[in-house]
Amino acid sequence: MPWMEQLRSADWNQASCVALAGYLLGCFTTGYYLVRLRLGQDIRELGSGSVGARNVGRQLGWQGFLLTVLGDFGKGALAVWAARHFTTDERLVLVAMVAVVVGHIWPVQLLFRGGKGMATSLGALLIYDYKLALVLALLFGAAFAAVRKTVLPGLFALTCLPLMSWYLAHSPAELVGTSVLAGVVLLAHRQNLVTELSHFLDRRNIHPRHHPPEL
Repeated sequence: MPWMEQLRSADWNQASCVALAGYLLGCFTTGYYLVRLRLGQDIRELGSGSVGARNVGRQLGWQGFLLTVLGDFGKGALAVWAARHFTTDERLVLVAMVAVVVGHIWPVQLLFRGGKGMATSLGALLIYDYKLALVLALLFGAAFAAVRKTVLPGLFALTCLPLMSWYLAHSPAELVGTSVLAGVVLLAHRQNLVTELSHFLDRRNIHPRHHPPEL
């Protein structure tokens, strides 16, 4: 079906409802509320300032880390499952997948200061297409074995997500959806990406060559 026909056939009211529901679900940032409940403090004012599992783990130990991962992973999975359960339009499932990640990264009640979206994305992808999630995990594992870090391998695997979607012969709509998902998470990690790349190059003494000016 041509793109214009797909757009004309879309139920925009239903798409808006799915997007709003997915976004609001994503706004439930597990780490923030867990630290509020246990310590009565704002996790964004502690440690690295992130509401993600690593920072929560520094404050609450491995139990806090695990609960945060499970909570963020679970809401991504729930958003995709619910969209697929209540609608037969796979485009709406993609809308839910992107919306829940956007809600996690930019939650309105926290003044748009949320997490990075990696666990939520993985949970959503696992329910959406386990093959995509499996290849993502394999790429992450291979990159992790090479650099012994978690951030760069994770972002590398996510960058490959649209290519994996294309290789698995997904529809154009799915290719667009996975591309938007990858772009949103990469945008949330932009500062981490610059920092990690800088550290990676420094450890290998890779610097631009400086030549004296020609006379």
